[in-house]
Amino acid sequence: MTHVFAALSPTTIVAALESVGMAPAGEPFALNSYENRVLLFRDDDRCGWVAKFYRPERWSTAVIQEEHDYLLELAAAGVGVAAPLRLAGGQTLHHFGGFDFALFSQQPGQAPELEEPAHLFALGEVLGHLHGVADRRAFVHRPTLELASGAARASDEVLASGWLNADQRRAYERVAGHLVEKLEGYATPPADMIRCHGDCHLGNILGRDEVFTLVDFDDCLMAPAMQDIWMLLSINDPASWQARLSEIREGYEEHREFPGDELSLIEPLRSYRLMRYSAWLVARWQDPAFPAAFPWLAESGYVDSHIRELEQQRMWLDSSRWLG
Repeated sequence: MTHVFAALSPTTIVAALESVGMAPAGEPFALNSYENRVLLFRDDDRCGWVAKFYRPERWSTAVIQEEHDYLLELAAAGVGVAAPLRLAGGQTLHHFGGFDFALFSQQPGQAPELEEPAHLFALGEVLGHLHGVADRRAFVHRPTLELASGAARASDEVLASGWLNADQRRAYERVAGHLVEKLEGYATPPADMIRCHGDCHLGNILGRDEVFTLVDFDDCLMAPAMQDIWMLLSINDPASWQARLSEIREGYEEHREFPGDELSLIEPLRSYRLMRYSAWLVARWQDPAFPAAFPWLAESGYVDSHIRELEQQRMWLDSSRWLG
């Protein structure tokens, strides 16, 4: 089956960039991105730019434009984000050869070190600033995080994928069903949702000298604020967790009250992400980028390992390890 990016050849990429007045000095270099195609290039002045070609038929134009408008709003408020470039006429979203694409200036720097208190404070500060702007209004077109129904859809996708044998299918159905049932008790009222980054892991945070920039808002959505915080707290040692939380909270409260009442959502949010991640991998397996990037998915032990991971997560959901 021909994958959706088969038509995005190097020639098409360069032609798309030239169509908006960009002249790459050399062939664009592909960055690690799988849902979309993201490329780095330099112009004749040696300035670095990133071109993002969106996966066709995933998001509507209105959904992508709302992402761009949100980024421009955040940037105007001084939040550290990589906002899309406005070209002549004010457009940020462009179209060429059946693809939607956008341009961003290259963001220098490295991922933060979560063992560094100053980095944790700075991360809390940028997230507090982000959320302080985010809760001024709601998204109209972007998705809303729905833990139980989203996890149920993920379970259905994994079960329909053909990756599980009979024994694995029974085990997966059992543990996934339990997790979905538990997640039904964690519905967040719409009034408590804000516009979140949505995928705030270390790969989407770049910086230097304790100043960090959030990149890749492709999954931004309405969600509880903890959706952008919990992945920075993934550590099993209670004392270290409390110390990390303290630094993040202190930075966050430079701009906004920390959502301490949402700490109980950490394990539900982790459960949701674990289930969605596997569903995403099997759903995208026909894209050649995925077997190359995730070869372990095709190994015989992956499904068993994932089921064990979900079983462990079921135990964490039944306890309150983050609140002890």
